[in-house]
Amino acid sequence: MTTLLLRCGVLVGPLYLLVGVSQGLVRDGFSFARHPLSVLANGQYGWIQTANFAITGLMVIAAALGIKRLLGPKSRLLAGFLGAYGAAVFLASFFPADPVDGFPPGTPLGMPTSISRAGLIHFACGGLAFACLTISGFAGAWTFLRRKMLLLSILSLVGGLTVAIGFFGGLALPIGIIGIWIAVVVGWVWLSVVCWHLQHSAAEQ
Repeated sequence: MTTLLLRCGVLVGPLYLLVGVSQGLVRDGFSFARHPLSVLANGQYGWIQTANFAITGLMVIAAALGIKRLLGPKSRLLAGFLGAYGAAVFLASFFPADPVDGFPPGTPLGMPTSISRAGLIHFACGGLAFACLTISGFAGAWTFLRRKMLLLSILSLVGGLTVAIGFFGGLALPIGIIGIWIAVVVGWVWLSVVCWHLQHSAAEQ
């Protein structure tokens, strides 16, 4: 069971990106240079990205449970914040981001002058999710350092810093969507690598 839960953590990032990027390549009006994947929840095929968010959130929660089962009580900070990240992503699936900057087709170009309640909740869930993911990286650095897993500790520290700078810096600095993309990709890579290593540790026990 522990190995199965950790395998969710290995696969969730590639699955999320595969589904999201595939949609971005075929849906009219979407631009990787201007839009986050969350806006794909709008339009006729928006249900695909909505399902992507929901399944992703549940798989992250499963990975957090796997980490807790394998590493025990000393991993509760890592597992807790990682689980909170998954819960925030799952919750975001119920509140789609607002159409923005020409997507879906017919949406005015540029940033909207107002935000809907659903869009505001989605934005709040996103901020909470990336804050929890950042803290998960820092908590992972401490957890793995205590267990003398130095490479995972360094990876977690770098991952946490990159997610924080990419996402929150992307909101505040001119790098914009590029920073958010960096945070998304690095966050998924970190989780996949960590769970892959822990999965092998579980299999050996």
